[in-house]
Amino acid sequence: MKKTNTPIGISGLAAYIPPYRVWLNDWCEWTNNQWPKIREVVGRSFRLRGNHQSVYTMAATAVIRLIDQYDIDPSKIKFLALGTESSTDNSAGAIIIKGMVNQALISKNKAPIQRSCEVPEYKHACLGGVYAMKGAIRHIALDGAGSQAIVVCSDIAEYPIGSSGEPTQGAGAVAMLIEENPKLVEIDLKNSGSASDYRILDFRKPMIRFCQQERNLKQQVQDFPVFNGKYSTTCYLDETLHALDNMYNRRDLEPINYLRSLKTVFMHRPYRKMPETGLAVAYLFALAKGNVNDQAEFKSYCYEAGIDPIKATEEIKTYSPDLKALANPIDLSKDAYPLTMGIFRVFRESRHYRREILDKMSLGSDTMLDLGNLYTAALPAWIASGFEQALEEKIDLTNSEILTFGYGSGDAAEVIPFKVSKKWHTAAKNIHFSDAMNLTIDLNKKQYFDLHEGKSSRSLNYEIKNEFVIESVGETDEKNYQNIGIEYHRYVV
Repeated sequence: MKKTNTPIGISGLAAYIPPYRVWLNDWCEWTNNQWPKIREVVGRSFRLRGNHQSVYTMAATAVIRLIDQYDIDPSKIKFLALGTESSTDNSAGAIIIKGMVNQALISKNKAPIQRSCEVPEYKHACLGGVYAMKGAIRHIALDGAGSQAIVVCSDIAEYPIGSSGEPTQGAGAVAMLIEENPKLVEIDLKNSGSASDYRILDFRKPMIRFCQQERNLKQQVQDFPVFNGKYSTTCYLDETLHALDNMYNRRDLEPINYLRSLKTVFMHRPYRKMPETGLAVAYLFALAKGNVNDQAEFKSYCYEAGIDPIKATEEIKTYSPDLKALANPIDLSKDAYPLTMGIFRVFRESRHYRREILDKMSLGSDTMLDLGNLYTAALPAWIASGFEQALEEKIDLTNSEILTFGYGSGDAAEVIPFKVSKKWHTAAKNIHFSDAMNLTIDLNKKQYFDLHEGKSSRSLNYEIKNEFVIESVGETDEKNYQNIGIEYHRYVV
């Protein structure tokens, strides 16, 4: 296959969301937390995976839905990638998804995905899905011209009971169709921005927290992270700023003019306030580096916050925090940009905040209040929900530039602009994201704690249809035959 010069991007999106829902106002009663604060900072509800589910079952179900919803010919799929940080097999990756999907395709009397399809898995915390998408685009551009690629982001976000991360839990999968002459959005990677830096301990999953756990159909493996909440937020902000700077420089953009020109922004969303804060801080940085009028607006926020604008401008223009040096018990909770964060709290109350921050992030944002953190699937879920809302409300996005932010702890960030295609309406009609969220089972206190501990519960059974389940888990560990911990899956028609 020869290199292609035609536009490449996303032509379709499909999702799988598990039905087990926890309302955060109920959770606050069970755990003695403050509902007004949780509602403002986190959202309304989150989902949990069931005992019969894993990242693989959710991913495969999302892929099958994508193939069905967009009438994809499986023989054209030459690249199937999984982005996740919740895989339970450190050897096999997307090949598991391919095997499961082919099982379902054959049961539907459809041709399977071909032997020649590449099957990589991408991992870098929540950024794995974005890296997988970039890999798919490069595949089609370099040696896959004329073919199609599917990228599926699937994750389970779970935290210990009583931890600050507990209300931000979530689970789900989103699959994307990548091809030439895309029907939803075009993606030119030359216009994107990247940043990465090793931050040691903001959010990690060491194997010691994962291994030595019993695994069978009655007991799921719990994959709790090691994390430091305030420090993680600081890393998110800093890496986003550096990725933006990289994009500004590559495209020779005036930062504040560019940000003001945007109508729609989608960002990695661990919880409600994180993307709002990220975009707001980026806006303040751009103001401080703008023209006289821009700097006057910046100074007005400084004066209202009681902060010297000269010192604040110096922090933004010349200060480069060493976040690795803050990774210790004493300094972990310090702000890397203390003056900027003080100004942010004033900016948040200004009339400009809704226009420049909230309005740009409005598409799909209400739906995201009921998803929790989906890790790699968080960004594509927001994109899917946003396009569905734009279609329903007849908001014309044609030819507009949408800015997307991806982030993965550890740390790395990607800033990627999307150009909305002329045929986006047709593609958006087949997303069906709201349908993926319709099946719900609201958990009571006991059901929540049982499911959180990975225990099965007969009271949580529902009629499984057109999705994958874990049928059994291998338990044999003998010299001549070993399958311990290996999941066996089944597609339920």
